Amino acid sequence: MRRLELEVKKRDITGKKVRFLRRGGLIPCNIYGHGIESLPVQVDVRKLSHLLARAGGTDLISIKMADAASPSNVIIRDIQRNPMTGEPIHVDFYQVRMTEKLKAEVPLVFIGEAPALKLKNVSLLHAMNTLQIEALPDDLPHNIEVDISSLAVPEQSLHVKDIKVSDKITILADPDQMIIKVAEVRKVVEEEVVPAAAVEGEEVEGAAEKAEEEAPAKASPVKEEKK
Repeated sequence: MRRLELEVKKRDITGKKVRFLRRGGLIPCNIYGHGIESLPVQVDVRKLSHLLARAGGTDLISIKMADAASPSNVIIRDIQRNPMTGEPIHVDFYQVRMTEKLKAEVPLVFIGEAPALKLKNVSLLHAMNTLQIEALPDDLPHNIEVDISSLAVPEQSLHVKDIKVSDKITILADPDQMIIKVAEVRKVVEEEVVPAAAVEGEEVEGAAEKAEEEAPAKASPVKEEKK
């Protein structure tokens, strides 16, 4: 598993005043974990953004602090972002114990090419995009690959039991749960039916036009000349 690094500093500013940190290019964060007291820290926004672009929810991060005896091993637990810009405004890091297993949702990455996609009216139906697993922090994968090159005919599918992972990883999902399936796209032929209301409207409109043509003759009778 890849190891990422991040430098942080202890934070004294808390509450609503953290907006002043953000204006100065610093992002408020917290480090917490089982059996430890929550520690407020601050991180340079550029370094944090660089980290978040590379790290997933299962990547182990080595947190370095100036006055700490040794780095802390953490994973990202929660990210709050500005709804307008998408920029991070707060991050929670969970400090792990390297000898304790963790449960995590790991993204599934589909690799290979499904021969079934060469057929007409066929598509792939994704039933799962993540997989729940359990492993030691050092054994948590960034993602899990699923090879779809065996999908050759309609209705063929892959299930959780078909995924191959390291023996250091325990899959917690139901083995018979479907992950992906070759589905036939059914075309529905719709007949063009003219609504009854439209037909009635046309009849009314036609009658109105006819009445309009006849109207001048009825409205303007020919006057007899007086002799």
